Amino acid sequence: MQPARVLLATLLIAMPLALPVMAREAEAGITTRDTVMTEAQHAPWTALLSKYVHTSPDGVNRFDYAALKTSPANRAALNAYIAGFETMDLSGDNKAAFAAWANLYNAVTVRHIISKYPVRSIRDGFLFGGPWKKVKVMVGGREVSLDDIEHKILRPTFHDPRVHYAINCAAISCPNLMARAWETDTLDGDLDAAARAYVNDPRGVTVTDGGLILSTIYDWFKADFGDSRQGVIDHLLKYADKGLAQQINANPKIRSYTYDWSLNDTE
Repeated sequence: MQPARVLLATLLIAMPLALPVMAREAEAGITTRDTVMTEAQHAPWTALLSKYVHTSPDGVNRFDYAALKTSPANRAALNAYIAGFETMDLSGDNKAAFAAWANLYNAVTVRHIISKYPVRSIRDGFLFGGPWKKVKVMVGGREVSLDDIEHKILRPTFHDPRVHYAINCAAISCPNLMARAWETDTLDGDLDAAARAYVNDPRGVTVTDGGLILSTIYDWFKADFGDSRQGVIDHLLKYADKGLAQQINANPKIRSYTYDWSLNDTE
């Protein structure tokens, strides 16, 4: 048989095997290019996080904004990472989309702080609120703000209270910015770990004789935590260590809420 005929025969044999796989992937919205992008796109963000995020003795992950501001190469890497979202379709409700939106939110927040640094808080320059509606980025051909990503995309699309442990607002009282990017394969485990870390930190829950002092996150977004004080308590108990859970159960009264907007800076 001629070489060309051998090749043709091989292709004809392989096609029935390949087509069902391709059909299933197409039905699921998966392409080879999408898969490669999902696996590789967040590596530059992990490289930056691993370099500039530092865990302090008080348990707060702090970011070395000064060092990044003075590194043109790494600022360019940050810009390039964010620019990679401009033509990306993140319309899904899967883990890859969740990880991508959360990473983008955090990266754009860091870039905003760098553009204003030195500052004492992300809210500097704002009499009320902050920059979340003003700071915008292009994603999939449309412009979205940080506010959009949190309140119009992540919260209503995924209905997962762990969203609040995934995005970082550059404040001391915010759940920690991880030293690596969110990734699809490890997302659930990492989100649970982030929830446990925050709930068991005084920034999340402080036990007093008069009741619990909680992060204001649990008041602002009570609707995401069961939409009641009991719902909040149930959420806290889900992630609390044994000792903290016993203390919460002994006196589950929510006394007050608190939040420190100071910048999560290493300086």
